[in-house]
Amino acid sequence: MENECKGNLNAEGHRIRWDLRYRSTFRMELSSKGWIGFSRTPHSDAVFSGEISIDDQSFRGDPLAYGMQGHNCGYRHRNFWTWTHLHFPRKGAAATTFEALVYEMPLGMIFRRAVLWHEGQKYVFRRLRERARDMEKLNWRLECRDREQASIDVGIQGRQGAIHHLPYFKTDCSGLFEVANDSLAAAQLTLHLAGKPAVILSTDAGAALEMTGRY
Repeated sequence: MENECKGNLNAEGHRIRWDLRYRSTFRMELSSKGWIGFSRTPHSDAVFSGEISIDDQSFRGDPLAYGMQGHNCGYRHRNFWTWTHLHFPRKGAAATTFEALVYEMPLGMIFRRAVLWHEGQKYVFRRLRERARDMEKLNWRLECRDREQASIDVGIQGRQGAIHHLPYFKTDCSGLFEVANDSLAAAQLTLHLAGKPAVILSTDAGAALEMTGRY
């Protein structure tokens, strides 16, 4: 699937323009609860080509970059969540992607789910164990297991000095809260499949990690 994306904007005295095409092979839906909201990624392993211009400086390429395109919507304010998306380009093979989401639900429940796309196969993990979560240093370590004897160990680390702490409005407009984010974080993922050698994937800047709140 190939799509186009064009636009321009003016911000703080600078003009930004983009004329991009992107293609992908995999989509996912981590959460869809009508009384809370949804998290969908229609382009999980997107590859971008085209041009981005900032004032008189332009960047062109085919491919230009890789990443993802997603939609998140919440109808009720949540006091905490953690979300990540990892993109691992692989020479001579299709990219591997991983996405995980943990958030607060009513009655003290916690939603946990992760999806891996690897070599044309989708793996869904509902059993997640958080081994480390640090909002200040933006560090998240997970263990994921499923019933088919597949397991993942993954660690995501934000770049020190480059972590954004952004003010978000609460959905009921009662105030602001802080969200930590790094869209160029580092990550390492180890995949264990029954009867196969472990697969180790890493990226220095292909991870997005976002979290807020404590639990």
